[in-house]
Amino acid sequence: MQSASWLSKVRSPEDLKRLRMEALEELAREIRLVIAQTCSRNGGHFAPSLGAVELTIALHRVFNAPRDKIVWDVGHQAYAHKLLTGRADEFHTLRLLDGLSGFPRREESPYDCFGVGHASTAISAALGMAVARDQRGDDFRVVAVCGDGAMTGGLCYEALNNLGYRGADMLVVLNDNAMSIAPNIGAIARHFHHLITADFYNKSKRTAKSLIGRVPIVGEKIIGFIRKVEASVKDLILPEETVFEKMGIRYLGPVDGHNLRALIDTLQHIRDLKGPMLLHVKTLKGKGYPYSESDPELWHSGADFAVDTGEKTERVNGELAAGPEAPPYTEVFGRTLVDLAETDERIVAITAAMPSGTGLSHFARRFPDRFHDVGIAEAHAVCFAAGLACEGLRPVVAIYSTFLQRAFDQIIHDVALQNLPVTFAIDRAGIVGDDGPTHHGVFDLSYLRMVPNLVVAAPRDEEQLRRIVITAAAYDDGPFAYRYPRGRGQGVKLGTSREPVEIGRGEILREPPPGFAGPRVAVFSIGVMAAGALAAAKELSANGIELAVIDMRFVKPLDRELIERFGRPADRPAEYDLLATVEENVLAGGFGSAVSEAMAEMGIERRVLMIGLPDRWIEHGPIPVLRSRGGIGPEEIAKTIRRAVETRSGSASAARVGVR
Repeated sequence: MQSASWLSKVRSPEDLKRLRMEALEELAREIRLVIAQTCSRNGGHFAPSLGAVELTIALHRVFNAPRDKIVWDVGHQAYAHKLLTGRADEFHTLRLLDGLSGFPRREESPYDCFGVGHASTAISAALGMAVARDQRGDDFRVVAVCGDGAMTGGLCYEALNNLGYRGADMLVVLNDNAMSIAPNIGAIARHFHHLITADFYNKSKRTAKSLIGRVPIVGEKIIGFIRKVEASVKDLILPEETVFEKMGIRYLGPVDGHNLRALIDTLQHIRDLKGPMLLHVKTLKGKGYPYSESDPELWHSGADFAVDTGEKTERVNGELAAGPEAPPYTEVFGRTLVDLAETDERIVAITAAMPSGTGLSHFARRFPDRFHDVGIAEAHAVCFAAGLACEGLRPVVAIYSTFLQRAFDQIIHDVALQNLPVTFAIDRAGIVGDDGPTHHGVFDLSYLRMVPNLVVAAPRDEEQLRRIVITAAAYDDGPFAYRYPRGRGQGVKLGTSREPVEIGRGEILREPPPGFAGPRVAVFSIGVMAAGALAAAKELSANGIELAVIDMRFVKPLDRELIERFGRPADRPAEYDLLATVEENVLAGGFGSAVSEAMAEMGIERRVLMIGLPDRWIEHGPIPVLRSRGGIGPEEIAKTIRRAVETRSGSASAARVGVR
């Protein structure tokens, strides 16, 4: 893509300082076009970045990055930032394999002073930078840009509390588009709405200043009187301060976030003021395109669409889809939960600001009084669910794997320790593709299986997911977690049975043909890796190696009978030359470790080849390619097993394979 006319003149933020206002406004339009064109092909956080274009231009016009630190929350808003900081020529590679990240990343640019991907971190990080600056005697400015619902996260208020106490010189910019992915909820959102609609706060301060200015000043003794007058006037005009000023943070705004002149003037006036400040900027998510402005939740992220109309185009994007007939896993989860809730009034559903992303929109429409969106507050969501469970309800907490990490303590302390019947529906487990390392859900098997009382399951396809959702709903003896991947299912026909599966029971999917005398390998798989193991078995069979493929279904409790059957010592019949495990999770502490530990406890001294993701961060790109690079694609599974068979030493040690 060729750079647009004004954008081609901006090689760094310094170039913005030489442009007239008319040129900056035209630049904003060009940036929106480039973002739309790129997202239409590559996907990405479309609507959030469209809404932050003028704000980004104004920030880089007034401040002096990278010396001044601009910390972006979440990163959904940062596409214009990338375009203005020397990456316009590479922007067409956004979210593509080996291309630009979809989020700010320290390794990518000196202008990305803090890497992000999860919400509500900017104020904490920025405060840390401001305190370090003061300790080292430096004088750069620090700005935290919060938006897309970040202020519904509790971490923001922990940071604001500390900021108000310390009184550090820094600016918090609240990019208020009334949305996270779904519309913002909660008391703080109502407070912002009140400030915008009433808009008498700053008018009151100006009136107070005007009245105080008429008081004659006659020496130092009058200062105390003037302060009392100021307080009295403000109390008359404004009955209550903002929550921020009560925390010791000066509130300014709201300002029209699409009025470049007003933004630049405001930022210039406050840039060098001392103390903590919060500038409230009102923006429109999806700004610039009627379809994204009218439905910003749908257009939070988008791909494969016509820029002018928003109409979807047919394109293969390398995700898990087996065909248009295969429903998404989230759809299967959501529909099954609604079906169960029809007959079980105890079932309630909880999401952390992602009703559509987690498949709970159906539940919200059908049972609005039993649906709870708590905002970007995962830790609260889990503890809230624990409270519901204490009073006899059956809460189902649907959160992406990478975001559930933020509630690890609540899973342990508030749910599992009390053995409460809370269900965790863990979406986006495994490699998720273009969002990259901040969003890959590759740790959950490790961080969940260590927790006492917690059942951990991973269905291999959409029908197994349906059965596991049913199983969890019928389980009354404690917490239950199941994980499933992003994207569409594998085209497996959905059944109608509502019979639960037996907890801790796996299933044999394939065995070597009777009488086969060549090398035999037993592969224990978990989740969607069963499909990869079966594909590897087909390839190896053509090369004289036969596999048994066992879908364990549960990481905890494990099916020890199946482990005993296929892990028999060499002096028994039906010996398997090699035992292997395969998982879409990091190897450290994961499914393979669980099988190896179980075998050691059972006294089975056999070598276990553990195939999983390596001890490094997995980049962004198409899911099949990332699986291949991570050593867990079907071809890589087959190659790893073949090498192990050819070189096996017969030792009783475990081998770990996850490096590419």
